[in-house]
Amino acid sequence: MSAALASQAEKSSPPPDNLPGNKVLHGPLLSNLIRLALPTVVVLFMTTLLSVAETYFVSSLGVKAIAAASLVVPVMLLMTTVSSAGIGGGVSSAIARATGARRQDEAESLAWHTVVIAAVAGGLFSLVVVLAGPALYRSLGGSGSSLDQAVRYSNILFGGAIPFWILMLLQAALRGAGNVKVPAMIILGGAVAGLILSPVLINGWLGAPRMGVAGAGVAQVLCNIAALSVVVVYMRSPSSTLRLRRYPLQRRHFSAILGVGLPSAINAVMSAMSVTALTAAAGAVSVAAIAGYGIASRLDMLLVPVMFGFGTAAITLVGTNLGAGNVARARRVAMVNVLFVAGVVGIVGLVVSLFPQLWLGLFTSDSAVVAVGAGYLHVVAPFYAVIGVIFELYFAGQGAQRILWPMIASVARFVFALVATVLVLQGYASLHTAFVLVAVSIAVAATISLLGFLRTRWDR
Repeated sequence: MSAALASQAEKSSPPPDNLPGNKVLHGPLLSNLIRLALPTVVVLFMTTLLSVAETYFVSSLGVKAIAAASLVVPVMLLMTTVSSAGIGGGVSSAIARATGARRQDEAESLAWHTVVIAAVAGGLFSLVVVLAGPALYRSLGGSGSSLDQAVRYSNILFGGAIPFWILMLLQAALRGAGNVKVPAMIILGGAVAGLILSPVLINGWLGAPRMGVAGAGVAQVLCNIAALSVVVVYMRSPSSTLRLRRYPLQRRHFSAILGVGLPSAINAVMSAMSVTALTAAAGAVSVAAIAGYGIASRLDMLLVPVMFGFGTAAITLVGTNLGAGNVARARRVAMVNVLFVAGVVGIVGLVVSLFPQLWLGLFTSDSAVVAVGAGYLHVVAPFYAVIGVIFELYFAGQGAQRILWPMIASVARFVFALVATVLVLQGYASLHTAFVLVAVSIAVAATISLLGFLRTRWDR
C-alpha cells in the first residue's frame, strides 16, 4: 500500500527541479527574502502611491472632498487587509505547504477553491457595505456634502468587490507557489493605469465627465477587472507554475485555507476597525481633524508595501520549509525577516516624527489639518519599527499555521483603540491622548507577539 501511494505521488508531482518551492529551501535567508519580497514591495508601493496620489487629486476639490475620501479609507483598508493579509495569508500558507511537500495537484486544487472563496466573500462584502455604508459614514462624522460624496464613492468602489477579491486571492496563490514576479507585474500595470485614469475621471480631463471623488472609485474598479483578466489568462496557460482549472470541491481544502484565513481575517477586521474607531474620534472633533488624521494615517499605508511584501515572502519561506520538514530554518527565516523589516520602517518613522511637514505638506497647507496630522506623527511614527515586529511575526505565524499569539496581540491593540475612541467621544480625553494610547497599544502588542513566538513550537 505504501509503495503504491508513493508511486502515485511521484506520478502526480512534477520533477523536483521544476518546483518553485525548491528555490526557497536552500541558500542565504536574507537574500532569499529580498528576492521574493522585492517585486511585491515595489509594485505594492506603486499601488499605495496610487492611493496617496488619489488623495492629492481629490485635495484639489477641497477639504470636504478630502474628508469624504478619508471616511471610505478605513472600509477600503478593511477589505484590502481581510482579502490579502487575512484570507490571502491562508491561501499562501496552504499552497506553500503543498508545494514544499511536492503535492502539485493539491496546490492547484487549493487555487480553484480560492476562486470559490473569493467570489462568495466579495459578494457578501459588496452587499453589506452598499446597504450599511450611509449609516456607517454618518456614524464616523460624515454629514452634508462630505457624506454624500463618501456614499457615492463607496457604492462604486465596493460594487466591484467580487473581481477585487478574486484578484487578491489568486495573487496570494501565486505567491504561495513561489511566483512573485507575475503578480508584481500585474499589480504594477494596474497601478500605472490607475495613476493615468484616476485624475482624468476625478477632474474631467480629456473630455471625460468630471466625477469628483467617485471618479477614483470608477478608475479602481476598471483597473481591477483588467488586472483580473490578465491573471486568469496567465494561470490558464502552460507557462504558469500553478495552473487554474476546475477541481472537485473538498471540505479539507476549504479547511486548509480557512483554518488560517478566517482567524487572520478576524485579525484584519480588528486592525481596520481600530483605524475606523480613531476616524470616529477625529470626526467628533471636526472635519479638519478627520482630514488631518486621514492624511497622516496614509503614511502608515505607505509602510504596508514593505511589511506586506516581506511578510508574504516569509509566509512562502516558512510554509515551504515546514512542508519540507525544515523547522529550524523556518524559525530563522522569521527572525531575520523581523529584524530587517523593523530596521527599514523604523528609519522612516524617526524621520517623519521629527519632520512631519515633509509628508503633510504634500497634501495641504490648512493649519488645522496640519496640526492634527503632525500630532499623530509625533506620537505614533517613532513606534513604526515596533509595528514592523508585530506585522512580520503575524505573517510568520500564518506560514507556520500558529496564529494564536498574533491574534491576542491584535485584540490588545483593538481594545486600546476602542478605549481611546470612547474617551474622546465622551469628552474625557483629547485626540492627542488617543494617539498616545495608540502608541502604548503598539508596544503591548509587540511584547505579546514576541513572547508568543518564543513560547510556541512549530514542529507539531
